[in-house]
Amino acid sequence: MERRAFLGSLAGPVVAACSVCMAACSKSGAGTSTNNTPNAPQVPVNFNVNLDTSLLTIGSSLVQSGVIVVRLASGNTPGSFTAVQVACTHEGTAINFNAGSNNFICPNHGSTFTTAGAVTVGPATSALKKYTVNISGSTMTVTG
Repeated sequence: MERRAFLGSLAGPVVAACSVCMAACSKSGAGTSTNNTPNAPQVPVNFNVNLDTSLLTIGSSLVQSGVIVVRLASGNTPGSFTAVQVACTHEGTAINFNAGSNNFICPNHGSTFTTAGAVTVGPATSALKKYTVNISGSTMTVTG
């Protein structure tokens, strides 16, 4: 068999295999939650953070139960913190807090969000879910 004929005979099976793989890897809803946000928490969030041992400095953050909590200012008041979903609304990649620019950034495609979760730079088009922060003494409760 000549090389050209051999390569031509492979084209059909290779295209078919690639089509199957591409369909399996599509974003057709696999791994999304009921609010259509990839990797967002599936159940209501309710957890505590001990402020005597965690989030001691401005800009520090922690991730728990699909939520990223960040200290924005000194003092143990709800306004000193923010809590938003950790999954980017574009494709579900875990976001990071950038203390220098005071925003959340998705390392995957560069979407940025305010500390309240609003989109400032795409490709994300939906805001991050924001959670409620309450503080009693040195215990923070995050719910939503």
